[in-house]
This record gives sequence, C-alpha cells and structure tokens, in this order.
Amino acid sequence: MIRKHSVTLRGHRTSFSLEDEFWNEALTIARRRSLSIAALLTEIDETRAPDSNLSSAIRVHVLEELKRASA
Repeated sequence: MIRKHSVTLRGHRTSFSLEDEFWNEALTIARRRSLSIAALLTEIDETRAPDSNLSSAIRVHVLEELKRASA
C-alpha cells in the first residue's frame, strides 16, 4: 500500500508517498547505519538528481542498497 509520509529535512517540512515495502526498507537502512530516518532522507534528498522527486529518489536509494548488499 502507498502511504503519505511527512518529515522535516533541513528545517523544512516535506511530504512524499511511498509503498510500505520501500518505507520499511528505508527504516532498516537508517537503523543499520545508526541514523534517524530524517538524516537518511536528508542524505538522499541532497544527492538526488534535480529532476527527480523525493519518492523516486528514496526508491532508487533502497534498490541500490539492496543490490550492494547482495553483491
């Protein structure tokens, strides 16, 4: 199921929609790296392509992390 999430990144509120599976994996990645979810999402937001939205950037980040872990 796709759910809307709201977070504060660098002092600004933003929201995005994400499937539960991607959200849960993002939480796992944050825990594994000893980061808050806001810190992880800030990293993703700061490195995403200018023409990419935050939801897509999170999905790509999760996919890349899973690919690295399985290599």
